Amino acid sequence: MSQLSAEDEVELQSLLKQLMRSINDRITGAASTECAEEVLLHLEETDKNFHNYEFVKYLRQYVENSLGTVVEEETKSLTRGDGQHAIGSGHDTLIHAVTRRTRESPEYQQMMHTLKNTMVIVVESLINKFEEDQMRRDEMHREKQHSQSNSQYMDNCSDSDSSFNQSYAFIRQEQLQVLAEKLDSSRPKEVRWEALQALCCAPPSDVLSCESWSSLRRKLCAALTEPDPDLSDNVLLFFAKSFSSSPMNVTREIYTSLAKSVESSFLSSQLSFPTGSDTIDINRPEIVRLLKQIRLMNDYQKEVTTFWIRHPEKYMEEVIESTFSLLSFHHEHGSTSPRAEKVLEPIHLLALLDVKATWFKKWMHGYYSRTVVLRLLEGKYKSLVSGSHNNQYLSLTLFILGRIVVLKVIRSVYSGKELEYAFFVHSLCVLGKIIIYNNGRKLFPIKVRKGKEPVNLTDLVVILINIMYQHPKPPYSLSPSSLVMEVLWMLCERTECAAECLYQTAVIQTLLDPVIALLNGQQVKRIQPFTSSMLILVADILARIANTDKGLALFLDERNLCVAHSERTCAALVIVQFTLRLLDKELSSLNESDTSHTLCGAFIFVCRQIYNTCEGLQVLRPYGLHKAIAAAWKKTSSLSDRVLTPVPGATAGGATQELQNMLIWEETLLDSLLNFTATPKGLLLLQQTGAINECVSYMFTRFTKKLQVSRCEKFGYGVMVTQVAATAPGVVALHSSGLVRALVIELWSTLECGSEDMRVLRPKPTPMDPIDRSSLKSFLSLVNLLSSSQSVWELLGQQPLANKCEYTLREMPSSIPDLIDRLIAVNSDAKIHSLFHYEQSHTFGLRLLSVLSCNLDSFLLLESQYAICSMLLQSQRENATEEFIIDSLSVERNHVLVRVGVVGGPSERRLPPRALQEVSFSLGSIADGYMGHDWLASTVFLIMSGDADRSLHLLLNLSSLLASAFIWPAAIHASVTESGIPPVYWCTAHYVEMLLKAEVPLVHSAFRMSGFTPSQMCLHWLTQCFWNYLDWTEICHYVSTCVLMGPDYQVYVCVAVFKHLQPHILQRTQSQELQVFLKEEPIQGFKFGNYLEWMEGLERRYRDVVLTDMKTVRQPVD
Repeated sequence: MSQLSAEDEVELQSLLKQLMRSINDRITGAASTECAEEVLLHLEETDKNFHNYEFVKYLRQYVENSLGTVVEEETKSLTRGDGQHAIGSGHDTLIHAVTRRTRESPEYQQMMHTLKNTMVIVVESLINKFEEDQMRRDEMHREKQHSQSNSQYMDNCSDSDSSFNQSYAFIRQEQLQVLAEKLDSSRPKEVRWEALQALCCAPPSDVLSCESWSSLRRKLCAALTEPDPDLSDNVLLFFAKSFSSSPMNVTREIYTSLAKSVESSFLSSQLSFPTGSDTIDINRPEIVRLLKQIRLMNDYQKEVTTFWIRHPEKYMEEVIESTFSLLSFHHEHGSTSPRAEKVLEPIHLLALLDVKATWFKKWMHGYYSRTVVLRLLEGKYKSLVSGSHNNQYLSLTLFILGRIVVLKVIRSVYSGKELEYAFFVHSLCVLGKIIIYNNGRKLFPIKVRKGKEPVNLTDLVVILINIMYQHPKPPYSLSPSSLVMEVLWMLCERTECAAECLYQTAVIQTLLDPVIALLNGQQVKRIQPFTSSMLILVADILARIANTDKGLALFLDERNLCVAHSERTCAALVIVQFTLRLLDKELSSLNESDTSHTLCGAFIFVCRQIYNTCEGLQVLRPYGLHKAIAAAWKKTSSLSDRVLTPVPGATAGGATQELQNMLIWEETLLDSLLNFTATPKGLLLLQQTGAINECVSYMFTRFTKKLQVSRCEKFGYGVMVTQVAATAPGVVALHSSGLVRALVIELWSTLECGSEDMRVLRPKPTPMDPIDRSSLKSFLSLVNLLSSSQSVWELLGQQPLANKCEYTLREMPSSIPDLIDRLIAVNSDAKIHSLFHYEQSHTFGLRLLSVLSCNLDSFLLLESQYAICSMLLQSQRENATEEFIIDSLSVERNHVLVRVGVVGGPSERRLPPRALQEVSFSLGSIADGYMGHDWLASTVFLIMSGDADRSLHLLLNLSSLLASAFIWPAAIHASVTESGIPPVYWCTAHYVEMLLKAEVPLVHSAFRMSGFTPSQMCLHWLTQCFWNYLDWTEICHYVSTCVLMGPDYQVYVCVAVFKHLQPHILQRTQSQELQVFLKEEPIQGFKFGNYLEWMEGLERRYRDVVLTDMKTVRQPVD
C-alpha cells in the first residue's frame, strides 16, 4: 500500500478526532505545547489503552500492509545460514538486524513520505474546521445580551472549577498578537471584552508561552483595576484557568502580577472602614472586586504547597515575597486616632476570606517552604513582625487586644469591631504558627509601638492568657478563649517551644493569679460569672506543663510566685492548697456552680501530675491530699448509695442525672487515688487510706477494657500493676479484683487454645523459641506479678497443687497454683495428655520457674511446699538414656536444677555443661512470722567464718542501728505488720526511682516503657542481700558500706548498679527481655571501688532528703 485515497483521508480525520477526544484530559493538562508533544510521544508508555485506539490499529495495519513482505524477506535472508538466531541470545540480534535493514529499504522511505504528507493534510483540515467553528461560536456569542447582574465575590469567576474540563484548541501567535492589541486600554470596552472572551477560550499554555505574553500580562492587570466587572471578571476567569493548568514558572508570574495589581488598587482607592459599631458594606463594587481577586490569590496560596517543592526555590520565594509585600501594605495617611475611620488594608479582606489563616499554616507545614518564610520575615520583611509605623501586620494583634468583640456568622455587612476581630483571629493563628518553630521564636522580641518596650515571648503568652481572662464566655471555635487555648496547646506539645514560652515564672504567675486571688478571699471580677469554666481551662494548661520534667521542676523548685505582699511560694503548693479548699468546699463562690466537681477534678488532675512522681510526692505529702481525696470519695460513695434508694414523690429523671453525676465524680476520685500507686511511697499512702481494694478493682475494670490511664500518660496500667504487686496488701487486692485470674486465663488461651487461623492458606508458623511472640506478653505479665517474694507468698502460701488423676481438655486453670500444677509440675501422664502443646507449654512453665527461682525466698517456698527439685530430678531420670539428654525439656529442667542448687556471684558460680546432675542444699526456716529466709543473718554467719557467737553478737549490735531497718528485712518485719509494706520498698526503692529519674534518666525511661519498675528489682536484690547477683567480696562491701557510711548508701548503691547496667538495660528493653535479664543474669563487672566517688556525690546532693526520711521508719509520715 503506497498511496492513501481520499476515503482514507476522511477516515483518518475521524480516527484522529476520536483519538484527541480520548486523550483530551492529558493534552489540556499539559503545561505548554512542548509538554503536549511529550505526552503524545510517550503515549504508548503511559496509556494502557494505547493499542485499543482505532487510530493506532489503523496505523498498525497500514505498516503491516506496506512493510510485511520486506520484513519476511529480510528475516529469511538473515536466517538462511545456520538457523540459530531464533533462540537464545541471538534472538535480539536478529530483531535489531531486521529492523535496521527494513528502515533502510525503499519501501519504508516511500511509506513514511506518503504517511507524512497525508497526515499534514488531515491536521490542516482539522485546524481549519476548528477555526470556522470558533468564528461561528463568537458570532453567536456577540448576539447574546451581556447585561448580566454581578455576582458575589464567591461566584465562579474566581473558582478553580471554572478552569477545568475545557476543550482543547489551538491558537496561533498572530492571533495572540491581535488579541494583545485589542486589550489596550485605549480601545472601546466592547473590543476589549471580545478579546478577553477569545482569550478565555484559548489554551492557557499557548497564551502563556507566546512572544507577546509580557504585553498581554500588563494589559490584563490593567483590566483588573477597571470598575466594570465584565472586564475584571473575565481576567480573573483566565487567571483561574491558568492557575489550574499551567506550571509554576508561569503561575508565579500571574500570582505576583495579581498581587501587585491588588496593592495598586488599595493604594489608589484609599478605602476605609469605621471604628466601633458602625458598619461597612462589603457589597460595594470596589470592595467586591478586591475580594474576588484576593479570594483567587488565597485559593492559589492554599494549593501551591502541593507542587512548589518540585520547582526551583526562587519560584516559591517570589510567591511568598509578593504575598508579604501585599500584606505589609499600610497607607501613609491612615489615622491612628481610635475614633477616626481606619484604612481598609489587604489583610482585612484576607482575614474575612480565610479567618484562621489556613494558607499560612500550609506554608509553615513543610520545612522546604517554612525556611523561606522565616528567612524573609527575619530579613527583608522584619517590619511584618517588628511593627514599624508603616507595617503593623503581626504587631497590630497586640495593639487591638483591648477592643475585641466576637465575630458572628459570615455576612455582607460588618462593624468596624468585627472587622478588627477577624484580623485579630487571623493574626493570632499566624503568630501561633510562627512561635512553635525555633527560627520563628528568634524574631522576638518585637517592637509594637514607638515609646513602648519590645514584646518578648513571655510577654506575648501573658497577653494571650489575659485575653482569655478578659473574655471568659463559654468557648466556641472563634471565641478568644478557644483561640488562645489552641495556641497554648500547640506550645505544650513541643518541648523546646514550651520551655521558652511556657516554663517561665511570669507565665505560671499569670495562670495562677485567679487561684491566688480566690485563696486570699478576693473576687476575680474579670472572669465572673464564668470563673469555674475559665479555671478549668487554666487547670488543663497547668496539667500539661506539670506532665513534663522541666515544667514539673518549675512547679517544685522555683519559690518565686507572689501570693501576698511579701510572701512567696512555689506553684505546686498553691495548686495543692487550692485543691484542698475545693475538696473541702471552702470556696462558696465556686462550689455553688454546676461545674464544681468538674473544676475540682481538673485541679486534682494537676496535682496528679505532681504526686505520681517521686519528687512531686515529696513536696505534696505533708498536705495530706490523699486523705482529703479518700474522705471525699467515701462521702460521695455513701451519697450515691442514698441516691439509689427511691424517694416517694421524687422525679425519676432528676434522680438519674444526679446519680450519673455522682458516679462520674466517684470514679474521678477513685482514679485520682489509684494514681498514688505510681510510686512506692504513694502506694504506702494509698494503703493507709483503706481504699486500695476499691482502687485496684477500678483499675482492673479499665485494664480489661484496655483504656488509657489518662490523656497525659503515654503508657498503660502495666507499671501500676507491677508496683502494686510488689507488696502483700497490693497483691491481695489484685487477687480479689479478679486481675490475677484474668492473666492466668489469658495466658492459657494463648498457649493452649490460641487464635484460629484466619485463612487456611496462611496458617500460623510453628514457634521455634521457648517463648514465642504470641505468649511473650503473658509471660512478662506473670513475671511482673510474681517478681516479689511477698506476692508469691500471698498467692501460693499454703496452697496445695491439684494433682488430679484426670484433666478434661476444656478444664482451664484460673489461679497461680493451678498454673504451676499444669505447666511446671507436669509429673503424670494425665497432665501430659491434658496439654495440646505439651513441649511448648511445659517449656514455658520451666522458663517461668527459672525466673521465679532467681528470688531465693520464692524458691524456698516452692521447694518447701511442692518439692520442685525432686520432681524435676525424677523427670530427668525418666528422660535420660545413659549420659545423653534426649529432649529440649531435659535441657530446661537441667538448667533450673543447676541454677537453684548453686549460689554465688558472677565470678563464683559457673553453670556446668548441660548434663544431668543432682545437687544438695538446705532450706531456710520461716521464723517469727517472716515469710522468707534471713539472708543477712546467713551473710553475717559466713563473714564470721561460721562462728555462731560472734555472728549473734554482731547482729545484736547491728539491731540498734538505723541501718538494720533497711539491710535486715527480717528484723524490721514485726514493726511493719500493720501496713504490710517494708521500708526497703516504700523508702529505699522510692528514692531509687527518684534518683534514677534525675541521675540516670535513660534507665528510668526504659523501665517505664517495659512496664517493669526499678523498685521491684531493688526489693529483689536487697531482700536477698545481692546473693547470686554480686561476688562475695562485693556483698561484704555492700553490708559494710551501709553500716559504716549510713543507710542512705543503700539507695546510692542501687542507683550505681543501674547506672552500671545501663547499656544492657537499654538493649534488653528493645528486645522485651528486661525483666528476665535482670532476674536471671548476675551483675557482671560491678565493683564498689569504681563507683564510690560517684556515690559520694549522690550523698552530698541527696542525703538531707533521703536520710531524713529514713529516720522516720518507725513512724512513717502519712
